[in-house]
Amino acid sequence: MERLARTEGLTDIQRDILATVREFVEKEIIPVATELEHKDEYPAQIVEGMKELGLFGLTIPEEYGGLGESLLTYALVVEQIARGWMSVSGIVNTHFIVAYMIGQHGTEEQKNYFLPRMAAGDVRGAFSMSEPGMGSDVSAIRTRAERDGDDYVINGQKMWLTNGGTSNLVAVLCRTDEGKDAPHRNMTTFLIEKEPGFGANPSVPGLTVPGKIEKMGYKGVDTTELILHDVRVPADRVLGGRTGQGFYQMMDGVEVGRVNVAARGCGVALRAFELGISYAQLRHAFGKPIVEHQAIQFKLAEMAIKVEAAHQMMVTAARKKDSGERNDLEAGMAKYLASEYAKEVVEDSFRIHGGYGFSKEYEIERLYREVPMLLIGEGTAEIQKMIIGRRLLEEYRIPR
Repeated sequence: MERLARTEGLTDIQRDILATVREFVEKEIIPVATELEHKDEYPAQIVEGMKELGLFGLTIPEEYGGLGESLLTYALVVEQIARGWMSVSGIVNTHFIVAYMIGQHGTEEQKNYFLPRMAAGDVRGAFSMSEPGMGSDVSAIRTRAERDGDDYVINGQKMWLTNGGTSNLVAVLCRTDEGKDAPHRNMTTFLIEKEPGFGANPSVPGLTVPGKIEKMGYKGVDTTELILHDVRVPADRVLGGRTGQGFYQMMDGVEVGRVNVAARGCGVALRAFELGISYAQLRHAFGKPIVEHQAIQFKLAEMAIKVEAAHQMMVTAARKKDSGERNDLEAGMAKYLASEYAKEVVEDSFRIHGGYGFSKEYEIERLYREVPMLLIGEGTAEIQKMIIGRRLLEEYRIPR
């Protein structure tokens, strides 16, 4: 392990897991990532390799067939995967959030039914809050679920589902009739099983995944819409068995998801630094390697500081959540800082590469297109600052 982004106080098991993942990234992801990304091709072989390593069950408790590891272990694994190719970390992240939500909020029947198959990677999850035109205003969702006998009937349209096509389990946030006086108390999360694929779903009448959304970066992983027309879902597929809890369940999932996005930012920034410092030693200008020019050394120093600072803040946020404490402040700070720093480190590495950074032949070109997603995923930078500001005011409010 290099000097930057080290984590003190890890157990032998954690170090072994990270060493295994890093080796997998070096051998199985980095050599093929740019080619697959340019083709926008789903990394099926990489996903199979992650299944064999048990990464889909990394945080699922051992009693359900998982490894029972902490959020910190997961975040450090994601950091390594994102260092290889950020899209692959997205495949694991949405799955992890759904497994976390079922583990924290699901009924015993739901845990026993879903978690063992999720741990094996046979069931892979996606989750769905956002809708067209909604942005970050979750309380404005329009997708509705109405009770009809033993089922709920769902109608609406969802947007920005990572793994929307390849997943076979989707956690969908809908508006229900309960708690009409308070928008945050009339939402319910439904667990919808479906067949992987695009178009009208053969196993769920009325459910359609139209196709992949074309994106500037974050390719390979499928990002989709979800259309629901009179989709019937059994009442026992309400997450936790109680309606009206969906907003809080989703926010709990997003909270750990923000640690994940921070970890992705750390991984992308680390890779951009590695590419920059390597290229600077090979490229010559004015009679010597450009790394010997003070301007480049200053840039590399600033990049390294940002890599290290983001990593440590991400680790702090993960450890706080693992301790059982509220971590929305730390998660928001980590997500904001790691995303912004990743953007800056990638841009500086791009500048170090000069004209070659603009060429698709060089890896930094891919990172340059991928990193903007971190600025909006799991809540925009502006949303993070709102959360941080409100939480700080709670902590430092002057008594009156």
